Amino acid sequence: MTKQHPIGTGFTAASTADDVLAGIDLTGKNAIVTGGHRGLGLETTRALSKAGASVTVAVRNPSSAAAALAGIDRVETSELDLLDPKSIDAFVDRYLATGRPLHILINNAGIMAGPLVRDARGYESQFATNHLGHFQLTLGLLPALRAAHGARVVNVTSGGHRLSDIRWDDPQFAHDYDPLLAYGQSKTANVLFAVELERRWSQYGIHAYAVHPGIVITTNLGPHLAEGETRTPWLTTEDLQAMDLVDAAGNQIVDPARERKTPSQGASTAVFAATNPQLESYGGTYLRDNEISLLDEPTPINFTDHDVRSYVVPHALDAESADRLWTLSEELIKR
Repeated sequence: MTKQHPIGTGFTAASTADDVLAGIDLTGKNAIVTGGHRGLGLETTRALSKAGASVTVAVRNPSSAAAALAGIDRVETSELDLLDPKSIDAFVDRYLATGRPLHILINNAGIMAGPLVRDARGYESQFATNHLGHFQLTLGLLPALRAAHGARVVNVTSGGHRLSDIRWDDPQFAHDYDPLLAYGQSKTANVLFAVELERRWSQYGIHAYAVHPGIVITTNLGPHLAEGETRTPWLTTEDLQAMDLVDAAGNQIVDPARERKTPSQGASTAVFAATNPQLESYGGTYLRDNEISLLDEPTPINFTDHDVRSYVVPHALDAESADRLWTLSEELIKR
């Protein structure tokens, strides 16, 4: 946890993805963005491409994603279903077969707080999608990451990690399913994965970061809270108004100082983590607002607090938990 402190990056909560990429040339670099065709993922893809990167967008339905990506240079789509281990393996095989090194992997796609759904293995869907799917994907892509001779892995997490540590006695919610606790567990897993990946893979020149993007409201599928490819259709306009996220007319409130951001502002921290040289010595950290986060007291997040700050809490950075989760995850993806 000694690296978990602000370093004075020069950027702010209001900085956009283009702001943090100013002066950075990604020509010749290859990136993968899961869910990179809508919301924060689309902004991430657009910004990386604008800086010169070639981007593979990993998505369940490549044909529909292609329309959203039209006009963006150096972008291709490839099928990936994070709930399907065979789909993940097939994606990895296709990418490795190209022989291209992988300089940037942004594990962006996710689901949030829906009803209890299990994958074919019986795993709870938020843990399976948000963590295990990305864990399997990242491990499979290790040869391409090593071939880059300097790579970044960015896990898009959330201040929601404060909701729950890993439920070691019941991670799959065999009993008493709570959608928000399941979401919180999966977001804690995103951070712990970055912590342990840094410890294990920094020797190969691979660094890992977990980023909180802030709160971004999009309306293309009706009222929902979006973080990456997150969907929460159970949040009504009235709910969002009560949380001070939209105004009386249903329009998004933009206030970056209070984590309410535009898509470009929301995407900026992931792009910053993926590209900025200032972070080279600070792998395994949790970032918010284009800066390494303060370490906060382990009090639970309160969604009714209009001034909540999503600083990281100790359970998401615990080295023993990170190692334990890695071992558990390896066991789970073998089944």
